[in-house]
Amino acid sequence: MASSEYRPGKREDFDRLYRQTYDRIFRTLISVTGDRAAAEDCTQDAFLQAFKAWGRWKQDAPAEAWVHRIAINTAISYQRKQKLREVGELIRRLGKPVEPDPEDQALSSDLLRELRRLPVKQSAALVLRHLHGYTNREIAAALAVPESTVASRLMFAKRALRARLDRQGGALVDSSPSLSVSPIE
Repeated sequence: MASSEYRPGKREDFDRLYRQTYDRIFRTLISVTGDRAAAEDCTQDAFLQAFKAWGRWKQDAPAEAWVHRIAINTAISYQRKQKLREVGELIRRLGKPVEPDPEDQALSSDLLRELRRLPVKQSAALVLRHLHGYTNREIAAALAVPESTVASRLMFAKRALRARLDRQGGALVDSSPSLSVSPIE
């Protein structure tokens, strides 16, 4: 939906934006965080922040790209806080084994695991490009960075994924055409 079809500050337009983009934002965040509950929390937080700022939204970027930017920044903040919580939890448990969550195991393919190991900004660019099919220009608008930065993030992320997965003995990146290393479009 084009930005011109949304009017900043209009509740009904924000409600429509929410309904039409929630699933894509959620899928982006689950791909970036690797955790369904965290993705749900971050998605809700992102839409809450977007709602509070809806009257100030500038139509120079598509509304969905604007919400993606908020969502990815929310996920980055969440992951920073999560790292601090994990250290605290580790100190409290000191060796106590933790039962793996079956849902986490379902999300733990080699490719997803390695995607999560990338810097968040790189994995976000990959998800927006290869899961959602955004162009580099659209990703640049969503993340509020130059297109050249998007191209660099994609290039470095693909190189890192290829190297890590090749070291594991699998050619998983090659078997996934959407993530194979190729010239940046």
